[in-house]
Amino acid sequence: MEFAICFKGFVEPNRAKALVRQAENAGFTYCWFYDSHILWRESFSAMAMCIEHTTKMRFGPCVTNPNTRDWSLAASMFGSLALQSNGRFDIGLGRGDSAVRVMGKKPAPLAKLEEFTHVVKGLVRGEEMQYGDVPNPIKFPWAQGYELPVWVAAYGPKALSSAGRVGDGLVLQIGAPTICKWLKDQAIAAGVEAGRDMSNYKVMVAAPAYMGDKKNSIEKVKWFPAMVGNHVADIVERYGENTDEVPESLTSYIKNRKGYDYSKHGQSDNPYLDFITEDVVDEFCVLGEADEHVQKLNKLKEAGMTQFNIYLDSGDEEKIIADYGEKIIPEFS
Repeated sequence: MEFAICFKGFVEPNRAKALVRQAENAGFTYCWFYDSHILWRESFSAMAMCIEHTTKMRFGPCVTNPNTRDWSLAASMFGSLALQSNGRFDIGLGRGDSAVRVMGKKPAPLAKLEEFTHVVKGLVRGEEMQYGDVPNPIKFPWAQGYELPVWVAAYGPKALSSAGRVGDGLVLQIGAPTICKWLKDQAIAAGVEAGRDMSNYKVMVAAPAYMGDKKNSIEKVKWFPAMVGNHVADIVERYGENTDEVPESLTSYIKNRKGYDYSKHGQSDNPYLDFITEDVVDEFCVLGEADEHVQKLNKLKEAGMTQFNIYLDSGDEEKIIADYGEKIIPEFS
């Protein structure tokens, strides 16, 4: 299993540089950034900065979307950062959540996500591509054939199908092993049905980790299931509460959810946290003492997860990185 960290754009630049150096030295192999340019500072400039302070760590947005930027601009950034990092650049991709909804816009349809994947991978590779209402084909004369890895974020059946058919990996923002296995199996089955070789398909679990007393840890990360609940609410709205297409264990915890404040997306002071129980927080995150982290991560690994991406949003970030470097990552080397 690989290990990653994930930043929001409010981390001060000097601290971000220090954190990525610390994480790389501790054995983390990926650094991801939220990509919501209104809620937090622009992520790609921060990635470019951090790339220059590492030598092995891979970088990427977790996740970007097809609606925020013109596709040629997005592909040019992806290809430029891949070149600048000597091939250490991936992207996570979703339909668009906080980045577009905070403006009152709707997420992209899945067909648009799939087309975006095809177009940007082709452009970064150096191929001539055409899209949307752009009249002229586009080709980057400077492209060097980089094969851009695309991880697709998904929960619902149709999004999981897209992830399996066009993605190189799957992003799951939830740390519950049973649910993760079900979601992963859906994506892989869709890829196999489409005739793809899924033997090297990657699956990321993105969730907070906090070490120490369980009760204190739960309070630190209570914001996370609320963020997940916002995504699940979309699925319930589309498919209904009682459906065979989504596991009941994923939908049941949002029954008492009353709303969501996008201006507080992924933050502990979001006012819509009352429906979250301690059991849900414990199930969705990786909490407790070091041995409990190892036990939970082994369950996730057995469920087919290939990467654990820690959302560094709950305080004590330097300590979390140090503890993982000393006590957790060596157990999975």
